[in-house]
Amino acid sequence: MSARILQVLDRTGLEAFAPFVRLFRGDDRQEQFRKLFMNFGAPSIAFLLFLGAWSIASQSIMTKYGNLPSPTEVWQQAVVLWDAHLAGLAAETQFYADQAIKAAEFSAAADVFSSRGDAVMAEKMSSSAATALAAKYAASPSYITQILTSLKTVFAGFLIASLIAIPIGVLCGTSELVQAALNPLIQIFKPVSPLAWLPIVMICVGALYTTKPDEAWFEKSFISSALTVALCSLWPTLANTALGVASIDKDHLNVAKVLKLDTWTRIRKIIIPSALPMMFAGLRISLGVGWMVLIAAEMLAQNPGLGKFVWDMFQNGSSETLAQIMVAVFTIGIVGMALDRTMVILQRSVSYSETNA
Repeated sequence: MSARILQVLDRTGLEAFAPFVRLFRGDDRQEQFRKLFMNFGAPSIAFLLFLGAWSIASQSIMTKYGNLPSPTEVWQQAVVLWDAHLAGLAAETQFYADQAIKAAEFSAAADVFSSRGDAVMAEKMSSSAATALAAKYAASPSYITQILTSLKTVFAGFLIASLIAIPIGVLCGTSELVQAALNPLIQIFKPVSPLAWLPIVMICVGALYTTKPDEAWFEKSFISSALTVALCSLWPTLANTALGVASIDKDHLNVAKVLKLDTWTRIRKIIIPSALPMMFAGLRISLGVGWMVLIAAEMLAQNPGLGKFVWDMFQNGSSETLAQIMVAVFTIGIVGMALDRTMVILQRSVSYSETNA
């Protein structure tokens, strides 16, 4: 039983908790306590020292908006943002409840006018009821909503990048000619900053995405941000996929030739499964790069996510908004860590030789 729990902890990236299991089953206590200190004690001490240094700095660093916010002030603003989110949800629920009541009243009035034979007023009341039901709650997105928008954007960009990078990486890994042809382009475009890509993307999206705003599935700012994320994050996946494919055991490919497997079957049955560990390592790096790129892209594209939140708070300029920017900094870091651990789980699920990340 304990072996199975240890295996699950390893596969889910939670191996830091493994010493608890080993202590329970009677393994070397001194060694397990040492590991617990390394996993939890040392990080806790470092975090407390960080908070202490931050508290001291907040008392001595003066900005044009006041003192640098202390950890307590940042926590208070995090609570304020959460409470504002809950208040926004309550207001939205109340709005739609009120609209439903109005629609019911208009429908009842339409029935009355219809029974009196006044078709004009009945049609007018029915139209008012439909308008009430179709009304959308208009309010600035809350902080939590902006986090969800950023996650949606980064996953859209990550998906686009993966769909481009994996096939090209497979081609580069299987063909020296393709790799030689594409390598100069890869080396040129790989280091380009998102700040350089974004204006080009915005111009192209503005020219090609001409759907009316009320008919469009996605806003232009969302598409621009997602494409910028894709352009900046596809390179690690492409490089790792190409390396993984090129490193496949030649015996596997020789077997495929002996069995006279067609190209698609060879890719699906041999190449992709063999290259998956390296491919997922590239995907993990790409997702991290995409999350970093996203904030700058959202700032400039004004996509209503965390990047726009940081920019708006900077424009407001006060001690409270500075504390909220620091809340956003911690949020970006925590979400980025969670995304990375998620990719670790996926990576370890296809790579049985991996035990540490």
